[in-house]
Amino acid sequence: MIGARIKEVRNKKGLTQEQLSEKMEINPKYLSSIERGNENPTLNALIKLSEALEVDLSEIFNFIQIEDPGERKSMVTSLLDQADTEQMKLAYKVLTAILK
Repeated sequence: MIGARIKEVRNKKGLTQEQLSEKMEINPKYLSSIERGNENPTLNALIKLSEALEVDLSEIFNFIQIEDPGERKSMVTSLLDQADTEQMKLAYKVLTAILK
């Protein structure tokens, strides 16, 4: 989903993959892999992306809202299944703060 969102923002800005990768000082093939979902960008790459696209980092994570509650719950569960111990602790704290 991140890759698709990056591509969407890039297209809205009228940039080619080559232009954006040049601004980010990365290989165009790496950017292409990110957009296709074959690579997971590092935090540094995401920061470079937001700077090169001249958008807040949060804009990269502004996905289309999922309306189906079952699908939304499934996606949250899937993310939690992938979390390590520290990430799980943080997720618990965030969810507890939100749900209280």
